[in-house]
Order: sequence, then C-alpha cells, then structure tokens
Amino acid sequence: MHTRRLGMSAKFIALFCFLVGTLMLAWQAVAQNSEADNVSGSDASALVLTIDGAIGPATKDYFERGLRTAREQGSDVMIVTLDTPGGLVDTTRDMIREMLNADIPVAMYVSPSGARAASAGTYLLYGSHVAAMAPATHLGSATPVQMGGGGLPGTGDSDDAEPSEESGNGADTEQSDGVSAMERKVLEDAVSFIRSLAERHGRNADWAEDAVRNAVNLTASGALEDNVIDIVASDIDDLLTQMDGMTVVMERGERTLNTADLRVERFDPDWRTEVLSLITNPNIAYFLLIIGFYGLIFELSSPGSLFPGTIGVISLLLALFAFQVLPINYAGLALILVGLALMVGEALMPSFGVLGVGGIAAFVLGSVMLMDSEYLAISLPMIGGVALVSGGLILWTLTRFMTLRRRPAHTGAEQLEGSYAKVLEDFDDEGHVRLHGERWNAITNAPVKKGDEVKVLRLDGLTLFVTPP
Repeated sequence: MHTRRLGMSAKFIALFCFLVGTLMLAWQAVAQNSEADNVSGSDASALVLTIDGAIGPATKDYFERGLRTAREQGSDVMIVTLDTPGGLVDTTRDMIREMLNADIPVAMYVSPSGARAASAGTYLLYGSHVAAMAPATHLGSATPVQMGGGGLPGTGDSDDAEPSEESGNGADTEQSDGVSAMERKVLEDAVSFIRSLAERHGRNADWAEDAVRNAVNLTASGALEDNVIDIVASDIDDLLTQMDGMTVVMERGERTLNTADLRVERFDPDWRTEVLSLITNPNIAYFLLIIGFYGLIFELSSPGSLFPGTIGVISLLLALFAFQVLPINYAGLALILVGLALMVGEALMPSFGVLGVGGIAAFVLGSVMLMDSEYLAISLPMIGGVALVSGGLILWTLTRFMTLRRRPAHTGAEQLEGSYAKVLEDFDDEGHVRLHGERWNAITNAPVKKGDEVKVLRLDGLTLFVTPP
C-alpha cells in the first residue's frame, strides 16, 4: 500500500512538471511572436535610454540591450539621457567600444537640468557620435581613481589599476611628485584614451586631457563654446531638431543624420536592470563581499552548518559580479549551477529547507542575469515555472521526511518499546519472556503467569521492563 502511494505521488509530480513546462513554453512562444510582430511593424524612430546613477555592469548590460533593440527595430538613432557621478573604468571602456563599433549613431545627452556627466560620463560624451547637454548641467573631473580612495583618483569609483612593470629592484619607483609608476601608467593611459576619442569626433582634445590630469569641469554653455560638445538642447525634441543634418563619424565612414521627424520611443530600465543595479551598488557589493567571506569562514570552521556556507557562496558570486571580476554571463551561469547543486543536495541530504531555499534563490538570480543575454534569452515565465516546480518538489520532500519522522520506529531498540511479549514462566519480579522469537530477561511490576502477554515499557541493556496489559 505504501509503495502504491509513492508511485501515485511520483506520477502526480511528473504530470504537474509536464503541464507547467508546456504552459511556460507556450507562453514564451507567444511572447516571442508578439515581439517579432512589434519589431517588423516599426517605422523611423529614435530610441531613448535613461542612465541615472553610477556606471557599472548593470548599466553596461542595459546599454547593450538598448543597442540591440535599436538595431532590431531599425531605429535611426539612439539617444541616452545621462546623469552620472562616474563608475567603473572597464565598464565605461566596454560601453564606448560598443558605441564606436555600432552601426547606429548614439547621442549622449546630459539631462535634465542639474544633471552631470562627471568622470566616466565625460568619457561617454567624448565617445558618442553626438555629445549634447541640457542647460544648467556640467561635465568633467575625469581623473581616474582607485576603489577605496587609494592612489590616483579609474573614473569615479573605479579600480582600473594594472600591474606595474618591474623596476630594477622589483618595486614601483616613486616619482618626484609622489605619484608611483603604476599610477602614472593609469593616468597616461586615460589621457591617451580620451584624446583618441576627441580626435575621432573632432572635439577639444586639450580640454579633455586637462579634465583627466587636473579634474577641471565645464558648464553646458562653456562646453559648447570650447568645442567639447556639439549641442545644447532644452529637451529631446530640441535635440532631434538640432541633430538633423549633422555629419557624424561612424565605423564605416561619415553619415548625415536625418532626425527632424523621428518618432521617439522609450526604452526605460526594467525591473531586471534595477535589481542588477542594486546588486552593483558599491555599498551593497562591499556588504555582499563581507557576507560571502565570513559565511565561508563560519562554514569551514563548523562543517555541516550549511546556512552560512549557502549564504556565503551566493553572496560571494554576486559580489564578484558587482566588482566586475566575473562578467554577467559567467556569474549567472555559476549561480545557476550552484542553485542546481544545492537543490540536489537538499534531496540527497535533507537540511530542513536551507539548501533547497538557497538553491532556488541562486537559480532564480542566475537565470535573471542570463534571461536577456545576447545568445541565451531565457523567458521570465520559464524561470518562474522551474522555480515553482523546484520549490514544490522540495516542499514535498520536506513533508515526506516530516511524516516519516513521526512514524513509529520499525527497527532497533526503539521499536521494542510498546510491543508485546509472551511470558515463558510464572514470576513475580524477574523472569523470562519471548519477544520477536528471542528469549529476553524481564522485570515486571505485577505478577504474571506463563502464556500471558505483557507490554514492553522500556529496555535497559538486555533486560525488558514489562507490565501486564
């Protein structure tokens, strides 16, 4: 009977998984068809993105998705409204590389009034095909800094330090102005980079170098006067009007823009970008790194605790992604594999949900990171369906183990308590009984006769304590 119940439960779970998987695949197919229809029916347009905050891996992912969307729907130009204090050097360079090799003109627009394009934002402006600012905005302070405040100020909060070349004694030599050789290398590399961008787009290279070396700033009107930017525009419509007829330098030659009558479409950051931006916030990233480090230490110092190790592994992977040690695709894949391993571990070594819940969390986070990757588009319904099925299986496993735990023991000394034995001779205190085909010494609290059945109260060594029923 018990085997039959298990078989029915297994069939029910398999059917449930099949139905959920079918529904998720159907939903994904409908969504993809709908998206294809929308793309095919688009006309001349300008796609507008919004970057508000520090430049990090989440910003890069959002920017790259925006470029792909603009390319797929045939947008004539992509406009990025920018307000940033700076960010990671590697991320900024990757975004500029995407712009320089894009087949769609990209306009960086510092907006709204009061916004800034500090540090990394200055590099993005110089790397864009059209550099524009709204009134009462500013740019500059592009000196590279190392994360933590040590050494030279990557762009903004970044850590772009490279290993220095070995000197004769194997150490960095200090310059007369107190700047080490490694810091000098980072500074000169940044200067060369921003000057090359300025020369490509015909902008003021001398001021760009000054912004890197001396962290100078300019207002929108001053930037236009000094040929740092191309346009000062009050809004998007004004920007499109002034861009019309401009000639920009693309990867494959010059192109004249025709933007007078473009339809404006928004590509605002979605919830996924917001989640990744939260993770890559410098304070959150540092906190995740500390949790991951100490979680692993506590797990190694007390093996089998599971909770600190599970939290530590997930936090450490998220921190490595936030600090751009792991790219988003590797971090997402690693989280998915860790999640699957933890869920399998929950099934093989029940931990009352610690491994299972941690596995589901890691799997969902990793899937979210990969769901809009260029070569691996995982739909949200599919992620939710797999997580729901996994959660159901873990809940069923825990329920089964709790049920088995409450059942009486069938083997060992514990199963003897409460069972019944047969008296082999008359005795008042001590005698012998037969239990499960074996002869046992027994002590009774009341006289018994041969052939009587007695109940086992407890076991002490090889002696049973019994009582008449």
